[in-house]
Amino acid sequence: MIPTPPDRGPVRPAAVVNDEIRALMQRPEVRLSCEDRARYEVLVAEWAAASREESLCREIVKAA
Repeated sequence: MIPTPPDRGPVRPAAVVNDEIRALMQRPEVRLSCEDRARYEVLVAEWAAASREESLCREIVKAA
C-alpha cells in the first residue's frame, strides 16, 4: 500500500517536493534505507497531489 502524505493544509508546490525527492536520490547507485524509501514514497504521493492541483488551477485560469 502506498503511504499518503499527512494532511498539512495547503499543498506545497510540486517543485518544492521534487527538490526533496532529488535530494534523496543524489546518489542513485546507493540503495535507499527503509526509512528513506518510506520518505520517498510519501514525497512521490505528495508530488502527485501537488501536480494535480497545479494542473487543475491552470485549467481553471484558462477557462476564466
